[in-house]
Amino acid sequence: MTKADIVGRISEKTGIERQDVQATVEAFMESVRESLESGSNVYLRGFGSFIIKRRARKTGRDILKNKTIEIPAHNIPSFKPAKSFMDNVKSNVKA
Repeated sequence: MTKADIVGRISEKTGIERQDVQATVEAFMESVRESLESGSNVYLRGFGSFIIKRRARKTGRDILKNKTIEIPAHNIPSFKPAKSFMDNVKSNVKA
């Protein structure tokens, strides 16, 4: 499913114009992005959380030069689904 598909479904279900739904979806995504960039997590009860995960410093290999390299500690964005959301997916999607 793409962003355009999401906009189309919301527009059909609510009767709101596609342009208005598009602006709302864009504003939502921008708000989540800005919150994570500022170091704050986003919690959506019943859906899940957009969180920042800290990756520790580690040693890696540059296979082209056959050298050991140091990968610095860094943060990455992540999504953690709510328990009810995860349970619904597990029970409804066939493996």
